[in-house]
Amino acid sequence: MTEKKEQQESKKQKHMFPSLPENISYIENKLSHSDDIKKLDLPFQNGKGIILYIESLADPNLIHQLALEPLLTRSDLSLDKAFATLNMKKETNLNYGVQLLLQGKSLYFHEQVDSFCIFETALSLKRDIAEPDNEGIVRGPHTGFVEDLATNLASIRKLIKSPNIVVKYFTLGEEMHTKVAIAYMQNIANDDLVTEVKRRLETIKTDALMPPGYIQEFIEDTSFSPFPQQLNTERPDRVAANLMEGRVAILSDGDPTALIVPVTLFAFYQSPDDYNNRWIVGSFVRMIRLVSFLIAFLLPAIYIATVAFHPDVLPLELVYTIKASLEKVPLPPIFEALLMELIFELLREAGIRLPSRVGQTIGIVGGLVIGDAIVKAGLVSYTMIIVVALTAISSFLVPSNDMSSAVRILRFPLMLLAAIFGYVGISFGLIITFVHLCQLHSFHTPYLSPVAPMRIKDMKDSFVRLPIWSFWERPHDPKPKKMQRQHVTREDENGDKHAK
Repeated sequence: MTEKKEQQESKKQKHMFPSLPENISYIENKLSHSDDIKKLDLPFQNGKGIILYIESLADPNLIHQLALEPLLTRSDLSLDKAFATLNMKKETNLNYGVQLLLQGKSLYFHEQVDSFCIFETALSLKRDIAEPDNEGIVRGPHTGFVEDLATNLASIRKLIKSPNIVVKYFTLGEEMHTKVAIAYMQNIANDDLVTEVKRRLETIKTDALMPPGYIQEFIEDTSFSPFPQQLNTERPDRVAANLMEGRVAILSDGDPTALIVPVTLFAFYQSPDDYNNRWIVGSFVRMIRLVSFLIAFLLPAIYIATVAFHPDVLPLELVYTIKASLEKVPLPPIFEALLMELIFELLREAGIRLPSRVGQTIGIVGGLVIGDAIVKAGLVSYTMIIVVALTAISSFLVPSNDMSSAVRILRFPLMLLAAIFGYVGISFGLIITFVHLCQLHSFHTPYLSPVAPMRIKDMKDSFVRLPIWSFWERPHDPKPKKMQRQHVTREDENGDKHAK
């Protein structure tokens, strides 16, 4: 539900009791008499008063600064005047007060007042803004998101200083009450897209919503596809660029990433460095990434099919070399490949789970030692070591970890098809994958756009990246309200203006 709806729901419920002990007792019962609920007696004008807060969520310095000290210095004023000079918010709904306590706020109850005062005393647990670990770049801003939602939204607003940027809040999770925000450009983003994003978020009904994976799975179009349907990024500049194209960003409190919708397959092979470097360099690197996708997906399967079924397609000298390396290997090529891929996945997971320095050592030393030992033991050939190494390096070139994981998973069924049917099996696997990609959508946007359906104008930023000044229009896939984003963009040597 949205934050406004949550407050409306709470305001339908319990109002304050006539006596102070009953009010305090009601809140303590709601919080199950947790030991970290603290009470401070603060009499005022000969009347009993109590400050209520949760020790693990409230900052004691702020409690002293915003509550204790101001109230004590105004003890000579009447109760109404003292509260008026403090300019505090007041509330009468005890259930809403429970939610405020869980947000780190402090509440002041007085026996002569039929409402309680709210103090902003939430404990700040923020880490400093740093460069993202998973999306490093050579040129451009070296800032990333943190676990605080307000800080992340501020980072986006710092880049887009426009009154047209809109932020809408939601509170998801019946027990956790996770705060979620969507951000979009009101004058660019398609109204139907924004409505659909809101609808999918509001239909999430669960006790706990652990960002970011839970949200991603709840709102995706096709749950049983290995391909990601939202772009996960840690970079504010990347979010800002996508908002300016008419897309919507989804951010949640406690998560240092943002989800971008809708997206296409090509978005996962784009990097901010593509636009920070000259277009020739950006296009060259992007084509390398797309080629690496094919290598990571197809190379083990092609090797298995070639060795097992079609050695005649290779030059005779290369056939002799491969056969010589396989002479003492008792395993068929498919078992060689599966064994090496399994070992590589084990090393990858070990490198991730262990501390960074130990993980790097495991990856390097483990790969060298195990690779050399397994060849000397005659379990795999040197050729297979080369194939697996090239496959691993190619998978590392994918900028998105979600897409890299999808390629790793799909590699295994393609290897099995190659081992059973040879090149025919590979062709069958490619056809099935292509048909699946054609059927896939991200928030009603074709996943293979601008290839299927074909849009020549959007090809300027797909396989290659043409000069920025040639991007007359925004991409068609998010269906933006405002298509044109540039007018007169540059002049040539003769003073002729390049305009649409």
